[in-house]
Amino acid sequence: MSTVHEDLVPFVEQHVDWHRHLGIRVEEVRTGYARLRLPFREEFAGNKSRGALHGGVISTLTDICGNVALWTHFGPNDMVSTVDMRVDFLRPAPFADLIAEADVRLQGYRIGNIFVRIASDSAPGVAVAEGRIVCYVKRAE
Repeated sequence: MSTVHEDLVPFVEQHVDWHRHLGIRVEEVRTGYARLRLPFREEFAGNKSRGALHGGVISTLTDICGNVALWTHFGPNDMVSTVDMRVDFLRPAPFADLIAEADVRLQGYRIGNIFVRIASDSAPGVAVAEGRIVCYVKRAE
C-alpha cells in the first residue's frame, strides 16, 4: 500500500477512547512515518517540584506514535499491536506539549520495528526520550 488509508487519522484521534482522553493529535502521517502531539495537561505531571512530566505519559505517547507509523503501511482492517517496547529517558520532559516522531525501520509481513523520538514543543530539537517498538501485524483475511 503506497498511500495512507483515509480512516487512519480519524481512528487515532476519535475512535480510540484512550487517545481521545489524552487529547492525541495527528500532525502528519505518510507511509512509514507519523508525528503526533500530546497537549500538556497538569495531570500529566510526574514531579511537580521539578516541573517534569510523568514517564508513563512519555511511554504511552511512544507506543501510540510507533503503532500509528507502522499502521501507515496497512489497511483499515489490519491490526497492529505492540509486543515489545523500550523507552530511554534522556532528560526530564518539561511542562509543555510533547511531540513524537516515529519512523518504521523494518516492516515485514507480520512484524514491524519502529524508532520513536519524543521532544517537548518548547525545545523541539532536544529529545527527552527515544523508544524502540516491535509490533505484531494481523492482516485482514
